[in-house]
Amino acid sequence: MNAPHAPDPSTAVRGEDGARGTDWARVRADFPLLDRRVHGKPLIYFDSANTGQKPAAVIETVDAFYRRHNANVSRAVHQLGSEATEAYENARRKLARFLNVRADELVLCSGTTFAINLVAYSWALPQLKPGDAILLTRMEHHANIVPWQLVAERTGAAIKVVELKPDGTLDLEMLHALMTPEVRLLALAHVSNVLGTVNPVREICREARRRGIVTLVDGSQAVPHRPVDVKAIGCDFYAFTGHKMCGPTGTGALWARKELLAAMPPFIGGGEMIKEVSFQGTVYNDAPYKFEAGTPNIAGFAGLAAAVDYLETLGMADIEAREQALLAHLTEELSGVEGLRIFGTAPEKAAVVSFLVEGAHAHDLATLLDLEGVAIRSGQHCAHPLLQWLGVAATCRASLAFYNTHEEVERFVAALRKVRKLLG
Repeated sequence: MNAPHAPDPSTAVRGEDGARGTDWARVRADFPLLDRRVHGKPLIYFDSANTGQKPAAVIETVDAFYRRHNANVSRAVHQLGSEATEAYENARRKLARFLNVRADELVLCSGTTFAINLVAYSWALPQLKPGDAILLTRMEHHANIVPWQLVAERTGAAIKVVELKPDGTLDLEMLHALMTPEVRLLALAHVSNVLGTVNPVREICREARRRGIVTLVDGSQAVPHRPVDVKAIGCDFYAFTGHKMCGPTGTGALWARKELLAAMPPFIGGGEMIKEVSFQGTVYNDAPYKFEAGTPNIAGFAGLAAAVDYLETLGMADIEAREQALLAHLTEELSGVEGLRIFGTAPEKAAVVSFLVEGAHAHDLATLLDLEGVAIRSGQHCAHPLLQWLGVAATCRASLAFYNTHEEVERFVAALRKVRKLLG
């Protein structure tokens, strides 16, 4: 099922950012929600690390699925059933190409949280025993902490934690030192959702592989914002979420090495993950289908395929360049705000800036900024251990995407200065 709308190739003209000089104003026009006004002010959406906005291509594809193709997958020989199945499998193929992996190694699921839990219960739970260890990092999202704690409680395995340097980068010397023989799994973020730190996952996975340690990379904050070649990274598992990459909510995938998927038992039982069922026993389907029980979010994956088309048309390298230019501008502007502290100053980071202003609570700042039409996140960002390490109860987080503008950066900082005065 083809997307009814795609970015116009004529947007590739000489401009201020990106290798091709893309006309980013025309790209922005593809996102209907960005035309909204909030509290009477033009919306400034700086919360893309939380969820990305959706271009018309995605919205129209989901709408078209329900209007013209709605049926269940793999359950009917009629025309609508064939169209629904093709839309679903088309998403798998496009995601596989997007990440440079094999389609039969890609499990479609609701997102990173489900994907990590799948690995925890289908791979780690049968594998781990007392005396084994799971290695995590201080910067992990709760979705890459809690499943491992649950598995550790049930298996007797221990959890080890790699700490950070003051700039928010991983302490690689500590990481290597903790890669001891009892470590069976290393799970880490490709990009921190709080600090924006981009971890050298390729080098880390290579070192882990030399020591026989299985690796899982949380790609939630990487896949939407930079080119990702999973094969080049060399991990064993890679998880990501669709709604952060301009796709619908309730979509995402787990990539895993074929031999690992083949050896893993199903996580959830039900329809479509079987070849044959009797009361004497069940013969499971081949991977990846044995992990896809029940009716999936078919319309959502049709939309996610459209999102992949959209991102590929723009070019992930150009998207990354655009966001890096916006990040540099935002960082420079914030440096002039009196009493403002930025958390995370790694040399390589994504367009995520967590900050606090002296004398102002994060929630108060975010609430007043909302009245100015500015949407940012405040709180602990599902990263309590990291906030504890930073020594703060909460931060504000401004996270940008390619559809944001330099004018918005300046308007955001002007609004921040205004609300700072209101807070004294």
